[in-house]
Amino acid sequence: MRVSSTGITSISCVLLFALAGAVKGGVAQTSSGGAPNRRSADSKAVDPAVLFQRGEEALRENRLAAAAGDFRQVLQVDPKAGPAYANLGVVYMRGKQWAKALEALDKAEELMPNVPGIRLNIGLAYYRQNEFLKAIPPFESVVREQPEAVQPRYLLGLCYFFAERWTDAAGTLEPLWPQESENLPYLYVLANAAHRAGHAEWDDRATGQLLKIGNDSAEYHLFVGKYHLNREEYDMAIAEFEAAAKTNPTLAFIHFNLGVAHLRKQEYSQAREEFLKDVNIEPDLALNYDQLGEVYWQMQDDANAEKCYREAIRRDPRLVSSHLGLQRFINGRRSMRRP
Repeated sequence: MRVSSTGITSISCVLLFALAGAVKGGVAQTSSGGAPNRRSADSKAVDPAVLFQRGEEALRENRLAAAAGDFRQVLQVDPKAGPAYANLGVVYMRGKQWAKALEALDKAEELMPNVPGIRLNIGLAYYRQNEFLKAIPPFESVVREQPEAVQPRYLLGLCYFFAERWTDAAGTLEPLWPQESENLPYLYVLANAAHRAGHAEWDDRATGQLLKIGNDSAEYHLFVGKYHLNREEYDMAIAEFEAAAKTNPTLAFIHFNLGVAHLRKQEYSQAREEFLKDVNIEPDLALNYDQLGEVYWQMQDDANAEKCYREAIRRDPRLVSSHLGLQRFINGRRSMRRP
């Protein structure tokens, strides 16, 4: 086996993809700050209130280019129109233009510091980029102001979990039991966080509920498999993942997790086949190509390994493990050119 510094993919990052769609209400919210002030009747400029309302309508209909144009026109007339910045940030979030979204939302927060929805969207913008540490402060501020609100507390708990702050994750998520105890992803995260934080009562309750409502579904087997994978119980994990795949062979990330389990067992041919299956289901998932690069490297198929690392970086330039994997080939070519 070739020694690798990139062979272990963060369980937190892998789990994110399964959980992201499960966050209730996990979408950008539009501003509730109201329309900008109307200009005087004798002004020849377009009324910013009319533009704002038109932009809101376009945003509701998901006509993002039209909405962005209207909100930018509002800001040309009134550069201090906080609601226009807030909604422009939402437009950019829906288009996954994260840098522009954060720039607009930061400006909105500066102009409207007492609107928690703006800070919630700032947290969401970081969360959707896997920037969990940066998402924590805005989520914390919203939870302090709205301790009963489900969405910000759930998102904050997930960020604590991904940051491996187990006690904070468990303590933040446990109060959501009345609303979320029928939600498999919630139970999975709470059980794991409580176990690692030493809260045996919460761990037992969440695990028991997970078993109770799982009903032998593919999703249930996926989360049980993840539980065993985290505990390095690879044979048990594979059995659960295979049960999930038998029930729903196109379930998102089931073949990815099977690939991870086989890779950790050094079963490279099986790992390759599972990652390739997941590529067919999730062709844009950069982690598939990252892990395929590791598999090919372990199989001493350097040409395909380099190809996969480059593809992973093309799809996600922030993927550190692929940059490190690719660097092995660059360093190797440099060594061969030395006299």
